[in-house]
Amino acid sequence: MKKLLLASAVSVALIGTANASEHSGTYAFDKEGAHQFITFKISHLGYSWLYGRFNDFDGQFVYDAENPENSTVTVTIDTASVDSNHAERDKHLRSEDFLYVSEFPEATFTSKRIEVDDDGEADIIGDFTLRGVTREITLEAEMLGHGEDPWGGYRMGFEAETEFRLKDFGIPMDLGEVSETVEIKISIEGIRQ
Repeated sequence: MKKLLLASAVSVALIGTANASEHSGTYAFDKEGAHQFITFKISHLGYSWLYGRFNDFDGQFVYDAENPENSTVTVTIDTASVDSNHAERDKHLRSEDFLYVSEFPEATFTSKRIEVDDDGEADIIGDFTLRGVTREITLEAEMLGHGEDPWGGYRMGFEAETEFRLKDFGIPMDLGEVSETVEIKISIEGIRQ
């Protein structure tokens, strides 16, 4: 009986490893299918939240299922695509007071290392460049799922979030003490290449 249980356990372990390696690979963001979002929120005077998003961004991730800490991710954001659902405010956000898109048309994130905990959640530590300033930030990430799609491809989705102080990236506009920090949420779906 013990031999049977041991053999079953080994078989399950081997199958698990085989299945894990099946979803390793390089995944391009599903930009065309619009299954990705970068949203932000920041306090407005401490009375409400101002929400917005970036409509145009792209990237890819390389996922190593057997050693997730060896995975990587890169993201490029078109800063002029900022959208807070208010044309005049968006014009101001694109100005020198905030994103200064005429001088810095892109923001980028490049992972440097990944730390995975026992629950399968990960901290993705990398360099974020915004408005010409590069600083290390941490994305708290969670895999949402993976599998075959109806068109013969293979997909994987993640969600991640972070926050940072505006002044850390050289944004000169002073919005007051309650609005010093912006929260970012990223939701992406990648298609294996």
